[in-house]
Amino acid sequence: MAVFAIYGATGHTGRLVAADLTARGQEVVVSGRDPDALAALGYSRVLPAALDDPGALRTLAEAADVIIHCAGPFAVTGLPVATAAVEGGSHYVDHAVEVHHVKRLFDEFQEPAQRAGITMLPSVSFYGGLGDLLAGAVARGVADIDRITVAYHVTNWMMTHGAVETARLLFADTDRIGYEDGQPRYGFVEPRQAIFAFPPPVGPRPMIAPVPFPEAVTVPRHTRAKAVEAQLTSHTFAEEQAFASEEVDPAARAASQFMIAAQVLAGSGSTAGTVSGRDLWSVAALASVEAAVRLAEGTAKSGVASPAEAFDAVDFLTGLAERGVFDLRLPEQA
Repeated sequence: MAVFAIYGATGHTGRLVAADLTARGQEVVVSGRDPDALAALGYSRVLPAALDDPGALRTLAEAADVIIHCAGPFAVTGLPVATAAVEGGSHYVDHAVEVHHVKRLFDEFQEPAQRAGITMLPSVSFYGGLGDLLAGAVARGVADIDRITVAYHVTNWMMTHGAVETARLLFADTDRIGYEDGQPRYGFVEPRQAIFAFPPPVGPRPMIAPVPFPEAVTVPRHTRAKAVEAQLTSHTFAEEQAFASEEVDPAARAASQFMIAAQVLAGSGSTAGTVSGRDLWSVAALASVEAAVRLAEGTAKSGVASPAEAFDAVDFLTGLAERGVFDLRLPEQA
């Protein structure tokens, strides 16, 4: 039986990941920076590890087949845990939305991961990861793609402390990464107000465009397009509870509703697909568990990859939909 280590196991996402792995009958090791909080979770295998203790992090990696990293902001926490995974020979999955962290793994960890015989998957989460998978699924079989837009419609999002810190870092960052004219673009881009036509029952919505999510880095790795952009509904951060919900209980936090749409524009016309449902936190957790289980089964080659690069995007999304994680709508050619 494979062993799955969860770093950041005391957080909201970490608890959801641990619960789903346990429900699947998998062996779990919980880890993080607070030994007492970890012990209170009640799991039999506990390995505390501080971010500034590379020895403890390596011990954690050596004890596991896969590390699922749930403790953001990943701009701060990502490098120590990713480094330990390579040194300890453990596959690595994280929930990062920070595009610079994601790009750094692709730039700096590709050869070390291949030498270690492990697979590293950054951004297997709601924002970024599902967009990458949906874009890959919708674009399947489409030639001469002009633009891929991944649009997120989210209501009643209640952010955790880590998510609040991540959001502040993201939107304060002026060193943006985009993808235009078939090439990466670097530097500040002034966000514009756009309208995205979600299918019913959502309909057209005002959007922040672009938002600094990882799709501009991940999608071009597996799908040829002239431009890739992520957008987010303008009201998502304007809702009163978004930045004032760090202490709410899990049941309240589960009340978010969402639709993610991937629109592919090509010379032959346009096509689109969606995932929609509730509780984006649970969706993120279950997506990362699905990826981790597949890695443990040996279904991806070694190196650093995006979710849709490592797995068949249609198969992966369909598998989650069949578990009731979300409602999936794909075009026929996908």
